[in-house]
Amino acid sequence: MARLSRHRAVVTGAGAGIGKAIALRLAEEGARVVVNDLDPAAANMTLEAIRASGGEALAAPGDVADADAVDRMFGVCEEAWGSASLVVNNAGIVQQVPLKDLAVDDFDRMIAVHLRGCFLGCRRAINPMLEAGAGVIVNVASQLGQIGGVELTHYSAAKAGIIGLTKALAREVSAAGVRVNAVAPGPIATELVMRLSPDWRAAKAKELPLGRFGEPEDVAATVAFLASDEAKIYVGQTLGPNSGDVML
Repeated sequence: MARLSRHRAVVTGAGAGIGKAIALRLAEEGARVVVNDLDPAAANMTLEAIRASGGEALAAPGDVADADAVDRMFGVCEEAWGSASLVVNNAGIVQQVPLKDLAVDDFDRMIAVHLRGCFLGCRRAINPMLEAGAGVIVNVASQLGQIGGVELTHYSAAKAGIIGLTKALAREVSAAGVRVNAVAPGPIATELVMRLSPDWRAAKAKELPLGRFGEPEDVAATVAFLASDEAKIYVGQTLGPNSGDVML
């Protein structure tokens, strides 16, 4: 039996990059996957990739910062397979700008997508999981939420908030059978990271003990582990596939 075959998963921001790799890995390991992305075309591309590999998937495009859209996303899972047993709050955006030039609207949007989106996903998932006495939530943070990033103050703040939310929720619900953990990737070779300046990327690579960025599949493997029964005593943890940028 595939390791994750019992799971009905919702993965946000799964149209590309880390989210797509996560959705593909979960499906490969037997989970049925609801693929969310702000871009419907991107969500459908991941959906088709899963189906082409023999997996089960449905698309649920929408903005994770919109409570109604999040409700509809989970409704897609519930109508087809039942309540979500695995949720990966991954959706994110990035913008490189010094704090002195950071617009309030850009700060608000960064917090909305990352932290509000994570909160809404957790809130929508938690009651059915508590009723079932089981469930797994994995929130995708960043190593910059642990150490900060130059010209990425709003991104770093949002990701730090996700780590704090993860720890607090884990303390609330672990005894009831719901495991909540986070993954804090380092720089990963995705389209999102490639939007940062070449100078930023070159300087960051030199800082890494491993000397190179990771791949989306590295993060997906970490998420799949946390979703599995092999991680049954992992609670409120933040795992770091980060090329050595953060060592704990």
